[in-house]
Amino acid sequence: MPASTTTAAPVALTAKALLLDMDGTIVNSDAVVERCWRDWALCHGLDPQEAMKVVHGRQGYATMAVLLPERPMEVNHAENAVMLARETADTDGVIPVAGAPEFMAAIDGLPHALVTSADAALATARMTAAALPMPDVRVTAESVQASKPDPEGFLMGAAALGVDPADCIVFEDSAAGITAGRAAGMRVIGVGPRAAAHAPTAHVQDLTSLQVTTTPDGSITITLKSAE
Repeated sequence: MPASTTTAAPVALTAKALLLDMDGTIVNSDAVVERCWRDWALCHGLDPQEAMKVVHGRQGYATMAVLLPERPMEVNHAENAVMLARETADTDGVIPVAGAPEFMAAIDGLPHALVTSADAALATARMTAAALPMPDVRVTAESVQASKPDPEGFLMGAAALGVDPADCIVFEDSAAGITAGRAAGMRVIGVGPRAAAHAPTAHVQDLTSLQVTTTPDGSITITLKSAE
């Protein structure tokens, strides 16, 4: 007899608003991030591979604090300013995550916000390089007192949209971001290979497998056609 096969049923999540991380979630900026942070790690006598394990999802000063815990925070903030300027100027290799253009078009006009650890200048540079529309509502590094994995940014995004945190779905790729979304009391769709190991509510490899529909009461349904 032929071997039987099974196909996982699509997963559907319903929300009133969507909160989108940027790097690794809708914009693939890994090439720039790895160039800049590899150089920084080598300059400080650190293993670049170990450094990359904590870079994603955090603001730069918070990453530096994890990697150099004995160093004064004011030094981290000063070096982070230099890092942000370098990253903003370097858009070589910045492209949309697969399916991002279609996904952003599908949520146009629906309640959504960008919640990123990038500052406004870096977010603008990368969204522009990836040819993605910038959401009207956005929470950037300047907006918050605490970096992810603190939930402050996601809670601010929900408040700006006037939606209860429990009615929001977060899209994230990193451990820090997924932790922040869950701490905010939100469901999290993990996007990409980094996300799978950090217990998101559901996981997809990219945004090509998402379908967005709405209901008359204004609810948004995200169907994950190949959720893992």
